[in-house]
Amino acid sequence: MSVKTAEFKNVSYLWDDAKAATMAGDEVALLIYRSNLLGADLRLTNYGGGNTSCKAMAKNPLTGEETEVMWVKGSGGDIGTLKKSGLAALYVDRLRSLKNVYRGLAHEDEMVELFNHCIYDLASKAPSIDTALHGFLPFKHIDHLHPDAAIAIAAAKDGKKITQELFNGTIGWVEWQKPGFDLGLQLKQCLDENPGIRGIMLGSHGLFTWGDTAYESYVNTLEVIERCADYLNDNYGKKGPVFGGAKMQSLPKEERLKQAAALAPVLRGFCSSQTKMIGHFTDDDRALEFINSNDLARLAPLGTSCPDHFLRTKISPLVLPLSATEDLNNVAAIKEKLQPEFEAYRKMYAEYYNTCKHPNSPAIRDANPVVILYPGVGLFTFAKDKQTARVAAEFYINAINVMKGAEAISEYTSLPRQEAFNIEYWLLEEAKLQRMPKAKPLSGRIALVTGSAGGIGKAIAKKFAEEGACVIINDINEERLQTATDEFQKSFGKDNAAAVTLDVTNLDTITKAMESAALAFGGVDIIVNNAGISTSKPIADHTIADWDKLYDILVKGQFLVSQAGIAVMRKQNIGGDIINIVSKNAVVAGPNNAGYGSAKAAQAHLTRLMAAEVGADKIRVNTVNPDAVIADSNIWAGGWAEGRAKAYGITVEELPAYYAKRTLLNEAILPDDIANACFAFAGGLLNKSTGNVLNVDGGVAMAFLR
Repeated sequence: MSVKTAEFKNVSYLWDDAKAATMAGDEVALLIYRSNLLGADLRLTNYGGGNTSCKAMAKNPLTGEETEVMWVKGSGGDIGTLKKSGLAALYVDRLRSLKNVYRGLAHEDEMVELFNHCIYDLASKAPSIDTALHGFLPFKHIDHLHPDAAIAIAAAKDGKKITQELFNGTIGWVEWQKPGFDLGLQLKQCLDENPGIRGIMLGSHGLFTWGDTAYESYVNTLEVIERCADYLNDNYGKKGPVFGGAKMQSLPKEERLKQAAALAPVLRGFCSSQTKMIGHFTDDDRALEFINSNDLARLAPLGTSCPDHFLRTKISPLVLPLSATEDLNNVAAIKEKLQPEFEAYRKMYAEYYNTCKHPNSPAIRDANPVVILYPGVGLFTFAKDKQTARVAAEFYINAINVMKGAEAISEYTSLPRQEAFNIEYWLLEEAKLQRMPKAKPLSGRIALVTGSAGGIGKAIAKKFAEEGACVIINDINEERLQTATDEFQKSFGKDNAAAVTLDVTNLDTITKAMESAALAFGGVDIIVNNAGISTSKPIADHTIADWDKLYDILVKGQFLVSQAGIAVMRKQNIGGDIINIVSKNAVVAGPNNAGYGSAKAAQAHLTRLMAAEVGADKIRVNTVNPDAVIADSNIWAGGWAEGRAKAYGITVEELPAYYAKRTLLNEAILPDDIANACFAFAGGLLNKSTGNVLNVDGGVAMAFLR
């Protein structure tokens, strides 16, 4: 095998000799380095998919003798971000001796527990089901990946023949079988029967390649995948147009996004019939080529072949019976058209479950589709959180690539339904699901807090994100918005925070914000009307411009944002929350406060009016009344602090202490206090409360509601 640097067209050669030289002699470090390079190229393997290993000598801690240890990616995790803590380390001799107690295919799952008796490093990750696949092969370094180019051949009707001819017998073939101990034994048998091969293709599944060093394994892997990709590229178009040619054309980009944004909340509502889901949308060219094709109707129902794809995307996608230019403004008509499609999908899934289930199978899971295809527009995915939804879309595009390649060279074959079920409802997979952390209170919810790039709004958005919500950060100040967005994405991940410029007095920006929420996450569940300004002047000094600005931002802004949010929530039909940040000044008459105080009173009554109107939609509308939130608040800009200090006959510097001392609790009010109040309304404990007011002012007797 050649180990010299080659020019690759279809994969990325990322090996750095100088960097690798710093790890010379440390096989585990080189394993991690190689794994990260492989995982960095999604053409080689998908997120969380595949596993890598190395075998090296280490001291037995009990005897001090040198013994062979295998380091392999543990259960879960992703090779692209793999660290030593993500590896399982096992004694090779103990692992191989397990074949002496192996009782056959009917007892596969018990072998995973027995792996624990082979553990070398007690602090290492739990071994995965694929451990045996690495353990019985003698090579020092092994890569097991799921590259689209290889799976396309593995999933082709003539895959075995093509593999033998393409690699002149240097790549072995093992027929499809669920991963496990027996499959590890089959890999060893394939090697024994074909000495000198450089890898093994697993039918419908993926690729095993290896080398005596980390570098040899890395290059061998790249060369095999490169050869597969070249073969596919050479054959595209020879049998006819890809996917039978285009049945329709995509809408222009801007129109696609408009349609997707309009439809996403409706789809999210259907998909959230059991559990609130987060959405993802992509109009990737590879997806559109498939979705718009003549072969869509034939191929889509077949489902995927690779287990990694299938576990993320479900048995098959739902194809929408909508034209690309469908009028989506008539929401009732669209729902009436789509309701039977979702009911049919759920029925199909239930029949699949009931036909394939075993006596000990886990209970049926959510029967709604994960992948939804809209011809001419794009691909939607829905899952428990944004990352899972996004990754599901990536995996389905992987599946599209596989179908495209297999159809170009032969005929695509998917996993038989029973085999697919055995993977999806595998007891080991169920155990993995049961071990996952409990969902946070706002998991599956989407929040838009106006003016959330600073002050009270930022504190509310941060609290919601900490409790599991996806948040849409927004502000009228773009520089401030960018700083806050960077902070949120660093703290909570890029999947959980989106950003949009929003002026609450401008309907166009409000519409775009709601569209952004729909495209980023599928819709919106929580609206917090927080954006505001303040003006403190005697009536004689108050200008018409002052008055109009206060009412435009505080009252009209609350109305416009709420109106747009309610429209999205009604599309979803899964309820929601609107929380309006008002003020003690809505109920307390004070000096030099006619414009601000009366606007706040209007906000408070608008809250009650909305609560009375949208209760039937299970949308709760509540008020939080803060007072004197000084820390990190824009409200003190523009002369407000000076005005209030003048009204009370004190200096600006004395205001914080003055406000604290006038409260019953003698406490200063912070942005986090307001955030906690908002969470009290939205966090689930007050689901039967609407039209209410929660004062967060340290106790101001004059503001007690009567």
